[in-house]
Amino acid sequence: MSHFAHITNGIVNNVIVADQEFIDSGLVGDASEWIQTSYNTRGGVYYMPDSNTPSPDQSKALRANYAGLGYTYDQVNDVFYAPQPYPSWTISAPTWEWQAPVPYPATGGSYTWDEATQTWIAVA
Repeated sequence: MSHFAHITNGIVNNVIVADQEFIDSGLVGDASEWIQTSYNTRGGVYYMPDSNTPSPDQSKALRANYAGLGYTYDQVNDVFYAPQPYPSWTISAPTWEWQAPVPYPATGGSYTWDEATQTWIAVA
């Protein structure tokens, strides 16, 4: 069984677990609107199931990120990425994750992004 994302106008509107044969059967509509996604892929890296350990076999990495509802499917680059969290953030290949214009503080602790000042604010 695999995960498949249904794409309408480049946006994921459904994700299901199914066999390729089921997708190809037409029972869920046009098979070309369903794109396989990997539950264990994020940031372009394939992780061992149920862990944060990168797999030694990176050939299983699929389409940069697991597709979630509202994600974009970029057909040209054959990748999924999350909705833009803030207007100032930009998408970054090869991870296809959003990057703030200012790096996350390396000093430790928790921070939240403040779009108005475009700075990270420490969370008390």
